[in-house]
Amino acid sequence: MFRNRDRSAETPAHETALACLEAGIAATLPERVVADRIALDEETIAVGGATYSLDTFDRLVVLGGGKAAGGLAAALADRLGSRLDDGCVVTTDVESGSVGPIEVREGDHPTPTERNVEATRTILDRAEAATAETLVLALVTGGASALLCAPAAGLALSDLQATTDALLASGASIDEINAVRKHCSAIKGGQLARAAAPAPVVTLAISDVVGDDPAVIGSGPTVPDGSTFGDALAVLDRYDLRETIPDPVVDRLERGVDGELEETPDAGARAVAAAADDWHSLANGRTAIDAARGVARERGYEPLVLSSRFAGEAGEVGRVHASVAAEIVAAGEPVEPPAVVLSGGEVTVTVDGDGTGGPNQEFALAAAIELAESGADAVLASVDTDGIDGPTDAAGAIVDRGTVPRDEVDPARRALAANDVYDDLDDRSALLRTGYTGTNVNDLRVLVVPAAD
Repeated sequence: MFRNRDRSAETPAHETALACLEAGIAATLPERVVADRIALDEETIAVGGATYSLDTFDRLVVLGGGKAAGGLAAALADRLGSRLDDGCVVTTDVESGSVGPIEVREGDHPTPTERNVEATRTILDRAEAATAETLVLALVTGGASALLCAPAAGLALSDLQATTDALLASGASIDEINAVRKHCSAIKGGQLARAAAPAPVVTLAISDVVGDDPAVIGSGPTVPDGSTFGDALAVLDRYDLRETIPDPVVDRLERGVDGELEETPDAGARAVAAAADDWHSLANGRTAIDAARGVARERGYEPLVLSSRFAGEAGEVGRVHASVAAEIVAAGEPVEPPAVVLSGGEVTVTVDGDGTGGPNQEFALAAAIELAESGADAVLASVDTDGIDGPTDAAGAIVDRGTVPRDEVDPARRALAANDVYDDLDDRSALLRTGYTGTNVNDLRVLVVPAAD
């Protein structure tokens, strides 16, 4: 999975970190989760304790988007065979084509492009063509917020592109970003389910969101939206973005606050509320952590899950993890070595410089500096499970106390301050590369503390 793995696996501790990461990613791949979580035969689909009789419907259609949507579509097409009638999904890591009767469109992430818009229009058209005798399987995975892109009336794609870029650079959380996206879209915030009505909609999701809130994953295209135009406008004010966001977006949000525009469907919208009852999570960050924990235990390490819900500034969270390593080495707390400490979630970066990098890379470099200063014998690896950390070709990085020599701490700190960590880590042979993995459950971090010599 990891390119140049032999170079990165320079010690048993490094090799264990990589093996834990690989197991976590593999456990969340679409073909694996479909096999593990969905029971399919010629007559029924069973998932999450619910069973859907295919004989009740004239047509079975698959619609949706996200980084794992192509893999999910392929796994479903393979299992459902001739029972599947039609579909369209938009994803990132495959060329446009088809899997069975499902059309697979290639889109772009994190900034939407015209091909995202074209694919989303096709998805909405097919949703609107559904009838009460159609069962819609909606695939919603990480990355769907950008890939399912349909500008609301009065907005252009360029407005959404500029808004997305500004929000991503602001340090706003994913739920804050999505509150704005939903109110600039014709598909997010329950609007896909509303378009498909009266067809029943069953959502199959792979979560990339801390807490697995269905309204946040992919901006909740099939569930009620609890956010409002007022909430979206408050995000712009919170991060001082009114002068940065395009005027048509600000104007739309202000008109919505004034009651001139219809809100996204809330829990009172019957069709969308019904779709929320048939929403199923197939995998999430905890799925990856549990698989990594199994590998650690098999290798004789005591595993400890620190948290699957880390958020906040990447550099700060990296320093916290390095401090945990130092405490384990010095005092055997919170776990005795040899130990593997696991965590997940989604860290963010507030961009002040103009360099290149990503959240997992900033996490790793900040941790490497702390490990250099404490001298703690530990290995720390952090990746985005989709294989793409920020706008780079790296999934993340793996570091230890020797990654940043003590006399190079100041240049490393300057790279962090400039948000320019990619080249610094690459020069230190610390970057991890996988290419697109085909899944996305956010960050996975592995801290390995070997037994004392």
